[in-house]
Amino acid sequence: MSSPSPTAGTTPRLRLAGIRKVYPTVVANDGIDLTVEPGEIHAVLGENGAGKSTLMKIIYGVTRPSAGEIHWEGERVEVANPARARALGIGMVFQHFSLFETLTVAENVALALPGRPPLAELTQRIAEVSEHYGLPVDPRRHVHALSVGERQRVEIIRCLLQNPRLLIMDEPTSVLTPQAVRRLFDTLRMLSVEGCSILYISHKLDEIQELCHTATVLRGGRVTGHCKPAEETPQSMARLMIGKDLPVCEHGPAATGGEARLQLSGLSHASDDPFGTDLRDIHLDVHAGEIVGIAGVSGNGQQELLRAISGEERIAEKFPVRIGGVEAGRLNAAQRRRLGLCFVPEERLGRGAVPSMSLADNAVLTAARNAGLVRGGFLSFARARRFAAECIERFDVRSGGPRAAAKSLSGGNLQKFIVGREVLQTPRLLVCAQPTWGVDVGAAAFIRQALIDLRNRGCAVLVISEELDELFEICDRIAVIAKGRLSPARPVAETSVEDIGVWMSGLWPGAEPLPAEVADAAA
Repeated sequence: MSSPSPTAGTTPRLRLAGIRKVYPTVVANDGIDLTVEPGEIHAVLGENGAGKSTLMKIIYGVTRPSAGEIHWEGERVEVANPARARALGIGMVFQHFSLFETLTVAENVALALPGRPPLAELTQRIAEVSEHYGLPVDPRRHVHALSVGERQRVEIIRCLLQNPRLLIMDEPTSVLTPQAVRRLFDTLRMLSVEGCSILYISHKLDEIQELCHTATVLRGGRVTGHCKPAEETPQSMARLMIGKDLPVCEHGPAATGGEARLQLSGLSHASDDPFGTDLRDIHLDVHAGEIVGIAGVSGNGQQELLRAISGEERIAEKFPVRIGGVEAGRLNAAQRRRLGLCFVPEERLGRGAVPSMSLADNAVLTAARNAGLVRGGFLSFARARRFAAECIERFDVRSGGPRAAAKSLSGGNLQKFIVGREVLQTPRLLVCAQPTWGVDVGAAAFIRQALIDLRNRGCAVLVISEELDELFEICDRIAVIAKGRLSPARPVAETSVEDIGVWMSGLWPGAEPLPAEVADAAA
């Protein structure tokens, strides 16, 4: 169901005229005109690197334009910083979260609100808003202990508490569950009816079609078209974005009888975070030549499981985790990589890449030995640059080259680089978390096909994702994690999205019932 259309003939809430932004290596925005009416939900479409996020940052005052004008409710304005944007009534949910990790949820929200609201009162308001809009989050938790999905909820709640007149949302549903997306859409429609304008960026074209009144298409930093999503199909909007039909993943039957590259045998581990999720008696085998997916609502133990597998957090017993038949529970991350493990974390900036370092230097961080960047004990920076250049070329990473800083890339392009960096190491076992988070439709299909191709070459692949459609497209078997417990892995052909949705509340055949309050939290 689409939202009601905004009232015509009113003064535009926002009008951009000739916005241009030039960086040393790229023109991010080139003469962009854009108009948003009161109550309008306006989509901005484009490939990774098309200039969408840069444009949103200009509106919100994070980035200053090189040229052009911003008009707010009929008057020309200068948006010098986010404080000025908030004073005008502009709020923004960032794709890369703008949260202080050492502060609590309530403290982070307080920083964005005028005055000094008492924390006890603000904590109560956050709890009420999160419950009302179906975005559960504990205001007392520190941000560093939150999963990506939970951090996304914090960003959205923080904006809603500001009562914005224009709400900018940059990939707001990329790590939300289908249920949470439905609740968010209800909220956005309600805000639209009340007169709030919404600028909406998403690579999920079915969401754009369902939610948005109008859409502006960017390509190469320029406006190349407009459309009404309700009159389009996801396929036709994709053609507007990328100039061609979407690629289709080729996924044949999995190989059988491959060796178990990852074995979890009764893995139990208490989380160090008092608000975290303890892992309880997890059993899972991932074999050579197959892709196994793990679905689940964010915050149900995914982070803890990834850390236990990757070696970021070693466990007391060595037996519950085996990689390539080797007992690995007590090994650190580097030792596990030497066993053939490669890893794509869910958080790009900070864990997947060091923002200030070049792409070549970021390649060294994980590929130094596997990609032959070290010879005779010495690191070859020339080899590192060649490796990064190969990754950039093969995975179509839009960047300034191997010497470009990771933070200079758009989110989707950085994701392609990180996935490519791991795939090019020819791993025996690849563990991916949210592999296509924030990636445009064409690039997402490319990454998914790269994972399938890797599996076809005999690699064992474990994918943890909250995108059920993605899991059903690329996986051979799917399991569900709920409150630290893992369901049996079932062949994709023998299950459905509806079954997995039920399992996400912890109700799979043979599972012990969760206490009522735990089941509610899992859902």
